[in-house]
Amino acid sequence: MAKHASAGSRFLKLAGMTASITSKAIRNQVTQIRGSEEDKAQARSQMYQEIGVQISQTLGQMKGAVMKVGQALSQFKDILPPELAEALATLQQSAPPMAFAAIKHQVEIELKNKLSNIYSEFEPTPFAAASIGQVHRAVLLDGTPVVVKVQYPGVDAACKSDLRQVRALLRLSGLLQVSKESQDAMFNELEQTLFEELDYLQEAHNLEVFAKFHAQRDAKIIIPKVFKDYTSKRVLTLSEETGAKIEEAATWEQPLRNELGARLYTLIADQIFLLNTFHCDPHPGNFAFRPDGCVVVYDFGGVKALEPSIVNSFKALTRSALQSDYRNLELHLRALKIRTGHKPLATDFYRNWSKLLTSPLTGPFDFGQSRVHKDIIPLLADALKYRGEFQPSGYTLMSNRTVSGHYWNLMALKVNTDFSALTEFYSQ
Repeated sequence: MAKHASAGSRFLKLAGMTASITSKAIRNQVTQIRGSEEDKAQARSQMYQEIGVQISQTLGQMKGAVMKVGQALSQFKDILPPELAEALATLQQSAPPMAFAAIKHQVEIELKNKLSNIYSEFEPTPFAAASIGQVHRAVLLDGTPVVVKVQYPGVDAACKSDLRQVRALLRLSGLLQVSKESQDAMFNELEQTLFEELDYLQEAHNLEVFAKFHAQRDAKIIIPKVFKDYTSKRVLTLSEETGAKIEEAATWEQPLRNELGARLYTLIADQIFLLNTFHCDPHPGNFAFRPDGCVVVYDFGGVKALEPSIVNSFKALTRSALQSDYRNLELHLRALKIRTGHKPLATDFYRNWSKLLTSPLTGPFDFGQSRVHKDIIPLLADALKYRGEFQPSGYTLMSNRTVSGHYWNLMALKVNTDFSALTEFYSQ
């Protein structure tokens, strides 16, 4: 992947995939003219599975913006066919690393010095590799252990073209089950987030802002320290902050797991409702846990700032759901551009959704035994009669991703506690 491959070769690969998938979609539409509804549904499902595998394999080989967009889309299961979302979920796994020679060259170019003049040790094998960069352990000349995040050479140059191609692919193949307005809002949000993630100086700034904020709120939220002298737009050197992965923390005693779960809850609630800016990549690999109750948070490339009016709408929406005030619930959904249609909705519709989605927050709840994600399925089936009445909103794209991601993190930790007091506090 020399210099992250040329823009021309990436364009051709994506264009070829777009043509192939569009052809599959057209053939499926033609064959659906005849046959039973069951046969049609089975054919669509098979097509989505094939398309999903093709997209995930192609994007996984290319890294960069296309892989990042694929990762993000895999978490928006409400706007993609489930077969496609499941296939794209494989992109959440670690990417194959880049050769060390290219990484070494990138560091030396960015920091304007030989690697040996910056670090006394630099492990050639990364301990993490993702869509736009990889992370290596190193030691500064004064003996300080650090981690070094290095962006793949050329990845930023390909991003605009990659995003256009992925957007064209999804539009031409009809895979996004939302309006053009919602697609525009979604891709504008993804583009902004992606280009912020490509600027490691911006991430360094984010780290310092969040570290200062959490130090005042909770000393047990650990944010890595930035070493500015060894940081540039494409290289980020941070203090090494260790902790157990979520799988290991899930084996600890229940009171400790409950403490960690409450800390995850207040972490994101503090950020949204008090700082009005939040860490929006809830992947479990971005968190580590310590036996003293500390939570370490990594990767501040992706953060989302919120207007105070949007935060107030979030609070009002939560209060309305908790109080079963469905009239105001609808008003706030409209303010957030989620409820867009004009067809009257049965009261049971809001009641059932509110009861289910607030259940983890309104009393004792065992996340280890949670069925919320399963109990949503029959509600989704019932909601088909209101298709077109709701759309994904640019205001809530990242917050939905973050909240749902932390639901899975709390499930993985098998937290069993009562968040009702915290919910009451943050919704005021």
